[in-house]
Amino acid sequence: MRQADITRKTAETAISVKVDLDGTGRYDIRTGVGFFDHMMDQLARHSLIDITLRCEGDLHIDDHHTVEDCGIALGQALTQALGDKRGIRRYGSFHLAMDDALVRCALDLSGRPYLVCNLPFPAAKIGSFDTELVREFFQALSTHGGITLHLDLIHGLNGHHIAEAAFKAVARSLREAVEPDPRAASAIPSTKGML
Repeated sequence: MRQADITRKTAETAISVKVDLDGTGRYDIRTGVGFFDHMMDQLARHSLIDITLRCEGDLHIDDHHTVEDCGIALGQALTQALGDKRGIRRYGSFHLAMDDALVRCALDLSGRPYLVCNLPFPAAKIGSFDTELVREFFQALSTHGGITLHLDLIHGLNGHHIAEAAFKAVARSLREAVEPDPRAASAIPSTKGML
């Protein structure tokens, strides 16, 4: 059972997250940040990872702690659900087109966190959501999920489309990377013998 249940509580946020890597993309996300909930819905739906996420954060300050800490908790949940990563494909990549936006994602569930995030946004806000928080989420996810993650905007004019294309591209790449590899079902996908 490739599942995990993480609870994380700080002075800034209280988070619970459940994931099932072998799900169907079901989601139940409530963070209090509408646009971020929409992005997390996309992440679950297109990765086929079932995600239940609850966050109560200090939104009277801003959305930063909520978004970043959700990335931390989700990264921890993915790490726990993957275990020793035996039998997974490990790598994933995807080009995601959404109207004017085209985003490329490549990732490695290497255990070595590294983020390259080239997602320039045309404006500082999408509605009331700070676009700089997109990077903050992916930084937290990468760090706490042990993911080498590269995201590049190839083309894009609309901030909503750019952000959504990025989340969907990561989702499709994660879907590929966490899938069992039928040709190496009992193998650790590394010549080192561990990840």
